[in-house]
Amino acid sequence: MRTLEAIHQEIDVLSGERSELWHRLSAEYDPSVRDDIRRLDEKLDALWDEHRALRARVRFGDREQIVARARVEERLERAA
Repeated sequence: MRTLEAIHQEIDVLSGERSELWHRLSAEYDPSVRDDIRRLDEKLDALWDEHRALRARVRFGDREQIVARARVEERLERAA
């Protein structure tokens, strides 16, 4: 499992690359640069998803544990 810091560092690096590609694209249209930007956007979206999931796991605990607690609470409510 990666740390939030490692994810942020990768996001920063890819964002810098994307910024440079946008500058190149603004100077002259190039379909390969456009494709590279789209590829980086997809990677960045995946990294932000990973970041949100990790942050939620750190804050609230593992998803499976949360579901197990919810089921226990539901059973207790039904029994009461």
